[in-house]
Amino acid sequence: MVVDINICGLKIGDEHPVRLMGAINLSPESFFKASVADSDSILNMAHRMVDEGATIIDIGARSTWPLAEPITKNKELQRLLPALGILQDNVDAVISVDTMFSDIAEKSLKLGADIINDVSGFTADENMADIVADHDCHAVVMASDKITGDPIGMNSVMESLDAIIKKARSRGIGNDQLILDPAIGKWIAEKEPIYDLETINQFDRLNIFEKPILAAISRKSFLGEVLGKPAEERLFGSLAATAIVVSKGAHIIRTHDVAPTLDVIKVASATRSRRPVVRDGDFEVSVLDITHPSDAVMAMRMVGATGTGCNVMKNKTVNRVVRIRNITTTEALIIKQEMLSRGGDAALARDAVSHETERTDVIVTGTLLQMGRLISKLEGQARSLPLISGMIRKTLDLQMDVEYQYSEDIKI
Repeated sequence: MVVDINICGLKIGDEHPVRLMGAINLSPESFFKASVADSDSILNMAHRMVDEGATIIDIGARSTWPLAEPITKNKELQRLLPALGILQDNVDAVISVDTMFSDIAEKSLKLGADIINDVSGFTADENMADIVADHDCHAVVMASDKITGDPIGMNSVMESLDAIIKKARSRGIGNDQLILDPAIGKWIAEKEPIYDLETINQFDRLNIFEKPILAAISRKSFLGEVLGKPAEERLFGSLAATAIVVSKGAHIIRTHDVAPTLDVIKVASATRSRRPVVRDGDFEVSVLDITHPSDAVMAMRMVGATGTGCNVMKNKTVNRVVRIRNITTTEALIIKQEMLSRGGDAALARDAVSHETERTDVIVTGTLLQMGRLISKLEGQARSLPLISGMIRKTLDLQMDVEYQYSEDIKI
């Protein structure tokens, strides 16, 4: 299914331009002081962002930076409501309010807000989902389980968003009302920068939800870890990360720096290929790009498959291609025979098939299920096949190992 929603006339989705959400903070506690506005500057800042290409303005009166000094709900209201009054009917943009509290969200919606941006994913205030349902508004929900942004690792992010979607549906929120945020940033002390790098690299996994995806990357702390620079000097790092997530399917980019981000979005969008979808009447055929078994489970659940059926099929949906170098011709032919018997295949040198060479490389292709069965079979074979079996298993494991993939320091 192609993602396609309409928020007050602003169309968001796969067939529309990536939208820019300009972030305006009303909280002096914010980690990036240049993004902070007051009643005298908010309208000028919003107009400037719209002129530079923002179609959504996101206003927050409470800093969600984990190290920020907490404020009361009354203080949040005192900052937020006058600002909404200033922007109402004076800015040509969709207005989003960044709050975790249902009563503040309700007051904001009554003052003209169009979107509620809840970084707690409906966990901080149990009534927030009801407010979104009652007002039939759109909501950005960030991956969160027990506390804001607590999922660690992309698998946990996916599971968290899946749970939030189910909760929203049970509370009467429509399928087209949610915008998903994968919680990039150091929301809890235990979250290391490698997990944000993983989320950015695997951002396309979020497409399985078939909902608009928001990326809030701007000047986040993981960029400071990579660059060794404070928030004021992380613009280029933010732009680099933005280019990646746009190329992988982001629909909305939340940023403090609208003009340079727009240029990046235009170039990254031009390199992003369209999803293959064919429609005829009530029928539709599309390609699902599934790279992780747990994502396959989510996709199958969406069509109503049973839990048992999902678990049986999940390792059949993900394919792997492995190259094995410099093994004997006999070992290569055994591997090919074993893969063929399991529905996979293997390619090797033509001279190896006719035994005209003693050693060859092999390219093995098959589903994770077929690979697993090959590994088990080779463990009991002769020659070097048990060793090769262990090497295949380790290689496939490393492809799922976050620390192996992202913790290596890159020397420039």
